Amino acid sequence: MEKRSRFLALAARADDEDAARSLLADARAAHPQARHHCSAWILPGEDGGPPVAHSSDDGEPSGTAGRPMLDRLDGAGLEAVAVVVVRYFGGTLLGTGGLVRAYGDAVGGALEELPRVGVRVLTRCTVTADHAVGPRLEAELLSSGSSMTSVLDVRWNAEGVELDVATDDPGALEARAAELSGGTARVIVAGPHEVELPHG
Repeated sequence: MEKRSRFLALAARADDEDAARSLLADARAAHPQARHHCSAWILPGEDGGPPVAHSSDDGEPSGTAGRPMLDRLDGAGLEAVAVVVVRYFGGTLLGTGGLVRAYGDAVGGALEELPRVGVRVLTRCTVTADHAVGPRLEAELLSSGSSMTSVLDVRWNAEGVELDVATDDPGALEARAAELSGGTARVIVAGPHEVELPHG
């Protein structure tokens, strides 16, 4: 609340522009009586390119809403996130400084409640083994609890098992698979793979 104006901030993950615009549309639908629905987002760039940033003042004086919202996102080092601040006008003009502060503070408060993840690039590998050693290999990799590996998928077929694994050390994974299988398991490197890890 700022001089009887009420600012309500909504923040959500947005991997693309459709998701960001959906948050804005939902805010407009949920708060049709609000005077302003200001927005900002930072989205992942295409094909590894730079992030895509957007901000909108939605009728507020230029630079007093969307830009300070975007600055809060950027300052927090966030990507793949969208925010909308809904303002119910209280009848008193806040001035440029008051608006910048109110919109920035609203986003800051919303970000404190937003769960975050970090992205780590590991190497994706496929480990194949026959029925004789497959169960042991699967159990070991699933229960290792090591940061070295993350099992992405397990597929059993007529020949045995295929495990898709993300690892930071393909050589160590290959050595462990050979040890557990008596040298019969195969490890095929597929390429880089992004894994999301929750922040504490």
